[in-house]
Amino acid sequence: MNTHANGPCTWLHLGAGSFHRAHQAWYLHRLREAGDHGWTLALGNIREDMSPLLAALARQRGEYTLETITPEGVHQYETVRSIGKIVPWDAELAAVVEAGAAAQTRVISFTVTEAGYYLDQHFKLDIANPDLAADLKGGKRTIYGALHAILSARRAAGHGPVTLLNCDNLRHNGERFRDGMLQFLALREENDLADWVTVNTASPNCMVDRITPRPVPAVRERVKAATGFDDEVPVMGESFIQWVVEDHFIAGRPALENVGVEMVESVLPYEEAKIRILNASHSCIAWAGTLTGLTYIHEGTHVPSIRQMAYAYVTEDVIPCLSPSPIDLGKYRDVVLDRFGNPAIRDSNQRVAADGFSKIPGFIAPTLNECFKRGAVPVATAMLPALFYVFLQRWAAGKLPYEYQDGILDATATRAMLADADPIARFCADPMLWGAIAGKPEFVVLMRESVERVNGWLAAQ
Repeated sequence: MNTHANGPCTWLHLGAGSFHRAHQAWYLHRLREAGDHGWTLALGNIREDMSPLLAALARQRGEYTLETITPEGVHQYETVRSIGKIVPWDAELAAVVEAGAAAQTRVISFTVTEAGYYLDQHFKLDIANPDLAADLKGGKRTIYGALHAILSARRAAGHGPVTLLNCDNLRHNGERFRDGMLQFLALREENDLADWVTVNTASPNCMVDRITPRPVPAVRERVKAATGFDDEVPVMGESFIQWVVEDHFIAGRPALENVGVEMVESVLPYEEAKIRILNASHSCIAWAGTLTGLTYIHEGTHVPSIRQMAYAYVTEDVIPCLSPSPIDLGKYRDVVLDRFGNPAIRDSNQRVAADGFSKIPGFIAPTLNECFKRGAVPVATAMLPALFYVFLQRWAAGKLPYEYQDGILDATATRAMLADADPIARFCADPMLWGAIAGKPEFVVLMRESVERVNGWLAAQ
């Protein structure tokens, strides 16, 4: 189903950041460029922070320039024209709700970061979070509050099924979001709406990949020099791109397979390889690079000792955990590290080091748990949370070179943990971070040794 009775079907995306504009929007642009005009993209945001960007995009009729750069330094420029409608932000999300409830809207996707799902280690909603608590009382600051309003309006209007597509780096992202959404409705005691959502929505899992740094003024300058267009909101990313999506849509979808999207029955092996190899290694390099005074990911990747930490983590612990795999994991590891070393991307350690309290349980703890379960001591993996622990010590002392950004950071509790008589043991005791190994003596011993190794390594730099 590629068209609606009143024209093209609409794909609404919530989350107007750089990643979406370099990834999902680009694929839909390529489809339109190939002559398939059955779908158009509407772009909105849940929070006010992207309002200036949305206004700039509106001035440019939804068009913007994507700059891509290969590891060899080849720059390419493309005007992306897939956004047919800019959805303005307002405090009640009235325009977003109207767009999501419209009959022609058949897919609603979102990028709200890993922390934006408010899930604990059991994948239950963290109802103590103030934003989530406010939305449970009728607010619209989280993805759950926004979609509650959209789906309520859609049901009331009789506008039928819609696919809800999570495009964030969350393991089993479609399932996790769906569980969270149904928990949210249960907490609001909206059983009728929950029943409607169960029947009238689908939430495929997907895996997304393209390194997309936060924009800097130099991108605008290069775009203008190369194209002659003074683009207010260009976006830059690496040349590599991948999107693997489970083909479980409920109300039709674009023919994404025609533009390189991998439509599969199960995304699991691709997702696990990406999260554990790419995402966790990225965090490792960001934390290590920050601790040694570096600004960018590529700088840390070219420091042999930092690259070796990431290499050893994947080789010694992750590959045994994920084998056998349909993916050549060793080759994937090497491609990832080469991508991280691209000096033109200038991806900041600040961006990649963010949201550590979501990334530890999502990206790193599964490998720790699986290694201990099979009787292996994950010495290489333990270096990653040890780096984060020392990073937190610097944060508490006010000695980080930037503001640490973490959507679920409890600053008071973290400072109390670091001030404890035995801070490492307390760090290791949190089941929200570590799952089944939390507090186990062998894990605490390993972390003490790993923090010592990190401090020894830093002293030698």
